[in-house]
Amino acid sequence: MTARLDAISLVVSDMAPSLAFYRLLGLDIPPDADNAPHVEAVLPSGLRVLWDTEEVIRSYDPSWTRPSGGERIGLAFLCESPDAVDKLHDTLVAAGHRTHLAPWDAVWGQRYAVVLDPDGMGVSLFAAA
Repeated sequence: MTARLDAISLVVSDMAPSLAFYRLLGLDIPPDADNAPHVEAVLPSGLRVLWDTEEVIRSYDPSWTRPSGGERIGLAFLCESPDAVDKLHDTLVAAGHRTHLAPWDAVWGQRYAVVLDPDGMGVSLFAAA
């Protein structure tokens, strides 16, 4: 049997702000999910994104602590054009989210930006230049 990547799981400190951020990125998340301890969204590819509060993680792993330092995983959202990268970046920043890397023309041929989600995880926005 071959394992198949089925879901990406995010541990969040506060569900509602995290879901609001990912809704701005176009994920279809039920509006009544903001107070749930666990939320799932199915992407068009069938891959799922899961959100769990820190309390949920501690309920089965009491020794779990919030990571500190650099990231080990990141999410990257393909945009339809370089202008769409800039517009989505500006939408997220206008909604109160912080820029980590403002939109720029990357040497590898993409328009690229990184915005921090409510838990400080970098989320990349990119499009072919």
